[in-house]
Amino acid sequence: MPGVPGTLYICATPIGNLEDVTLRVLRVLKEVDVIVAEDTRRTRKLLSHYNIITPLSASLYQGVEKERTEAVLELLRSGKNVALVSDAGTPLISDPGYPLVRACIEEGIPVVPVPGPSAVLAALVASGLPPQPFLFAGYPPRSPSARRAWLSELLRLPYTVVFFESPRRLLSTLALLAELSPERPTVVARELTKIHEEFLRGKASEVHAELSRRGEVLGEVVVLFGPAEESEKEPGETNKDEVLSLYQSFLSQGLSPKEARKEVAQKLGLPKREVYKILLAARKLEGKEGL
Repeated sequence: MPGVPGTLYICATPIGNLEDVTLRVLRVLKEVDVIVAEDTRRTRKLLSHYNIITPLSASLYQGVEKERTEAVLELLRSGKNVALVSDAGTPLISDPGYPLVRACIEEGIPVVPVPGPSAVLAALVASGLPPQPFLFAGYPPRSPSARRAWLSELLRLPYTVVFFESPRRLLSTLALLAELSPERPTVVARELTKIHEEFLRGKASEVHAELSRRGEVLGEVVVLFGPAEESEKEPGETNKDEVLSLYQSFLSQGLSPKEARKEVAQKLGLPKREVYKILLAARKLEGKEGL
């Protein structure tokens, strides 16, 4: 007869300042049997600071988390209580842990959140942008064309949008944002809770210009922009005639309909499905079916 399983505690840890940790998180980290960390080296610094000697399991980072989830499940099945922590902030929010949480829920293993710091919320509440409704979008795609389509869709939403970005790609992403919606209220929050914490606020074009002037950008970064106004033309929205004209142009160059649609989408920074809908609607107006 199987024994009573342990509990998985999802523990939020500081995003910079080590004082930003709750008393409950510290208690849980001391009382559990094992701590599963994204990076044991980063977590040891926190544990050492608070004199916590709980054993650390092997790192559970993106790339190995699926194969290492089973080992954590075995600990929980045997009755061990486990704390899951990421390098900073709340686990699962653009950090590892989702496969483990899903597996625990499917097996009936208790999952308990122990809330605390979150870079998303810290940036949002100090941004000066409307705090609700908001959408957290994770990280942008790395491909420039995919990133353009991704931003174009998000810029149409009536929400404040929050996302993370690598310092190495920040300027290129801001350049794209400034191109698609130069007047959009934009905030870059950098090094939150740390000594060099900074908020850059302004129009997308202004924020991009300021960071371009500086050159290299260092530190952890959160980017936010305000919601689309009802009266504002949707960013990425293109005259249907332009879509049709480009499509015909690509067809005349010998591209297949599918290839032509892809080229139109990349050229105009539109999702492929939107290009398809525009072309399909035009065909139906002509009394024709399909593309």
